Amino acid sequence: MSFYECTGEAEVSMGIRARTIAVIDDDLRVLESLINLLASCGYQAEGYCSAEQFLGSGGLQKSLCVITDVEMRQMSGLGLLHHINSTKTPLPVVIITGKPSENSESFYLERGAVGFFRKPVDGDALVDLLREVCEE
Repeated sequence: MSFYECTGEAEVSMGIRARTIAVIDDDLRVLESLINLLASCGYQAEGYCSAEQFLGSGGLQKSLCVITDVEMRQMSGLGLLHHINSTKTPLPVVIITGKPSENSESFYLERGAVGFFRKPVDGDALVDLLREVCEE
């Protein structure tokens, strides 16, 4: 199934990681771009068009890290961050956003995110952060 349809998960597998990095964004161009970036760096990535799709597919159990957009239709990235942090095995969460907001990087970091990026995302900085949090 293609992630372009946004009805299921998209997977790019390089066979290097046993677990995946979940990318959650309702902008398909951003979703595809981040999945391609991660794959080019040797990560296995799965794309989801919503937090609900991610949670409903069992993404929490198979993910090593989550990259999520803030502004989504139903559950926001902040809502997903709170949900993940309330689980028995919280995952590192990276927040991304393309919309101006009164919330700054420190707002999300204080709430448990491991990173915050504005779109367009600095790919090098994102990969550096992922190396730190996923390879500890």
